[in-house]
Amino acid sequence: MLLGCIGDDFTGSSDLGNTLVKQGMRTVQYVGVPDGPADPEVEAGVVALKSRSIPVEEAVAQSLAALEWLRAQGCTQFLFKYCSTFDSTAQGNIGPVAEALADKLGAQSVIFCPAFPTTGRTIYMGHLFVGDRLLSESGMENHPLTPMTDPDLRRVLAPQVSGEVGHVAAPTVWEGPDEIRAALEAEAVAGRRFVIADAIRDGDLMAWGKALAGVPLLTGGSGIAMGLPGNFTLSGKAGRWRGQGGPVAALSGSCSNATRGQVAAHEGPSREVTAEQVLGGLAAQEVADWALAQDRMPLVYSSAEPDTVRAAQEAHGREKVAAALEGFFAQLAKALVAGGVTRLISAGGETSGAVVEALAPDALEIGPEIDPGVPVMRAGEDLVLALKSGNFGAEDFFAKAARVMEHDA
Repeated sequence: MLLGCIGDDFTGSSDLGNTLVKQGMRTVQYVGVPDGPADPEVEAGVVALKSRSIPVEEAVAQSLAALEWLRAQGCTQFLFKYCSTFDSTAQGNIGPVAEALADKLGAQSVIFCPAFPTTGRTIYMGHLFVGDRLLSESGMENHPLTPMTDPDLRRVLAPQVSGEVGHVAAPTVWEGPDEIRAALEAEAVAGRRFVIADAIRDGDLMAWGKALAGVPLLTGGSGIAMGLPGNFTLSGKAGRWRGQGGPVAALSGSCSNATRGQVAAHEGPSREVTAEQVLGGLAAQEVADWALAQDRMPLVYSSAEPDTVRAAQEAHGREKVAAALEGFFAQLAKALVAGGVTRLISAGGETSGAVVEALAPDALEIGPEIDPGVPVMRAGEDLVLALKSGNFGAEDFFAKAARVMEHDA
């Protein structure tokens, strides 16, 4: 194994795997830290954790365990992957995990670059944009767990790490890899170990990739991995895939603007599940029976408006509501697969993490892309998954995912 990756959620990890496969790297996503060694033909290993919103100490411990397993597989470079909207709080978890990994690896300069221009995530002068809006005006300010109200990534990261946060601006990036390396060295000399990296186009990410050849640790969204495979000698064995037919179902626990639009656009049978219903004892098996009885792709969703989410959180507590909904979707996924579903679509990072933990595959083979940042993944001989970050995907994502899952690549 050449490149070792640690993802803080399951949808983001599959997004990263998709990027690496498209660049020719044979990639496997692991569900948590594996117990045994990896297939020796794997070139990039992505250890998917569910650590984005857990206590900082737990996130750090899990990430360090993943690092040790990846080092044991022979990896020479490591990437800590988080969301392209930099989902975090004043306490973490992005900064503390990155600093712990850097300390373990002896990394003297570590970049933070969640840019993904294909999906509208760009960084300019240290500020994160979603399309033509600052992060704080993109809808992420309403996120139920990690509301993002400041687009200046330097200010967001500073309380989470030791020392002043540095920055490499876009004009330097446009000058090329040599200038990027010189800027990083200057930041390190100035005592700024952690650096926000501007990037507004794919060419910028490719330049960063070349500049980071041999660097032990980098952090960011999936886009920053775009230029990394070119630094390694690859086998050319990436991209093998066979499609999967059979019954299909879709689940959605995301409240993002994009996912709510996808839920509204779904033309098949749909059933809303509210926090009040789940907390009141709604049985996952009851909803699974309804879904399995449909003759077209069913959608079960809890993608409520921000005001509705806030009201439920105020009434019952944020953690209680989140845990109840995640547990419900986990049990629902198990019931659907037990009932014969062979193609399962899940929208939302926390929801998808709960689904994958419930189904407990050892590893996920990365397949073809559905929409930018979202691949199909094989979780078993007769089961394929599509795990979508809340903000990703076109309006017709659910229907498109069902089609892509059926076809060979």
